[in-house]
This record gives sequence, C-alpha cells and structure tokens, in this order.
Amino acid sequence: MAAKKRRGDSKLAVQNAMKTLLANVRFASVDRPIQSLAITSSKPKEGKSTTAYNLACAIASSGASVVLVECDMRRRTLASLLRVHAQHGLYSVLSEQVALEDALVKTDQANLFFLDCEPQIPNPADIIASRRFADLMARLESQFRYVIVDTPPVGAFVDAAEVGQLVDGVLFVVRENFTKRSEAIAAVEQLRKGDVNIIGTVMSFCDGTSNDYYSYYSKGAAHPVDSSLFADSEAVARVEQASGARPQGGGSRFAKR
Repeated sequence: MAAKKRRGDSKLAVQNAMKTLLANVRFASVDRPIQSLAITSSKPKEGKSTTAYNLACAIASSGASVVLVECDMRRRTLASLLRVHAQHGLYSVLSEQVALEDALVKTDQANLFFLDCEPQIPNPADIIASRRFADLMARLESQFRYVIVDTPPVGAFVDAAEVGQLVDGVLFVVRENFTKRSEAIAAVEQLRKGDVNIIGTVMSFCDGTSNDYYSYYSKGAAHPVDSSLFADSEAVARVEQASGARPQGGGSRFAKR
C-alpha cells in the first residue's frame, strides 16, 4: 500500500510540475505567445522525451489542442510512451505518400495528437533542413494550439538547432548529477550558434519539495524552471552564466526561417 501511495504521489507531483512548466512557457513571451516548442538535451538519457510527453499531456489536460512530433529519428521513444502505433509517419508525409491527416494519430487523451517518424529514415538532418519540413511545421501550427517537437541531443547531431530555428522556443533538459557542466555549456553554445530562442532550462531526475515551484529571473527576463521535477534556479544560472547565454523572453521576437 505504501509503494502504491508513493507511485500516486509521484504521478501527482509530475502533473503539478508540468502544469507549472506550462504556465512558465505561457509567460515566456507576452507580445507573441509561444505556440511551438522543441525539447532537447546535451546527451541521451536526460529525460527530454519524457519531458516532451508530460508537457504535451499537461497542455491537453488544460483543454488546448496539441500535437507531439517525433523528430528524434535515430532513437524513437514517444510511441512507446503514448502506447500508440502509427501506420504512417513524418517521412511519408514529407514525400507526399500520405496526407498529413492520415499520418496524425489520436491518443487516449483528448486534445493530444501524435505524428511519429518511420524507423531508419535516411539523412535525418537533411530532411529537417528541407523546405518541406518547414512547411509541415507551419501547417501543424495552423491546426493546433501547441506543437511540441522531441529532437535528438545537441551534442550528437545538429537536428535540434535546425528545428530550433523553426519553432518559437527551445527547452533545454539537464539531468541532475548526470550531465557534466562542460557538456551542458557546449550544448547551449551550439544552440546559440543556431540563433535559436532558448526559453528555459529544465533539470530532470531531481528530488522535489512541496513548495519549490518558481522561476529564475535574470536581468528582467524569465527562465522557466519547474523544480518539483527540475532543479533549483542556481543550477540554471550556472549553466547560462557560464555559457554566456543571452536572457530571452518578455517582448522578444523570434526569428523563424
């Protein structure tokens, strides 16, 4: 019974954490509300896909429509998290073999849709950099209130930076006591070279407390942090100050390719 209660408490903590993260995403820009987000990390096993999935669930629970897009084409994870099987995916849509509507999958949760990618897609980076992919992202934004894209880790591939140029913002996931400081700094610097809008740093696999929901503010700009799942503001400050990351948010404009 105690183990079952702990699992229930953990699930509730995740749900509350994601609601707070969603609120911070909404507050990240007042003049131009964020609609599309890419989720990435510096290396595998930091929790980026789980963060993308749980954030999408929180959005759907709020009543807003959301599509979760699998763009980690070399290590697909979202389908197993969602427990769905898609007959068609990203490549089929881009190559015009099927219509987008036929590739989108309804999930068990209302308002939440999923666009998978096929296994063993050749040249993922070239596909993401294509005009057809950019057009697809624009179509998804026209059909859904939110678009959440799971991308590969920054340290291994350029995909996250490419997607980051097409979306309104990027959430950077860092795993506590797992990611080296140098790895996080290098990843942030690589994203900056791609001129993407990093709206916040999410630290995963943290032990939270009952009243540790807050945002970190630097030079008047918000960097969203949800510390029930994610770390304290000082951890975010260390990554961003060490890398020289520019504060984003407020009335900033986002350059889309």
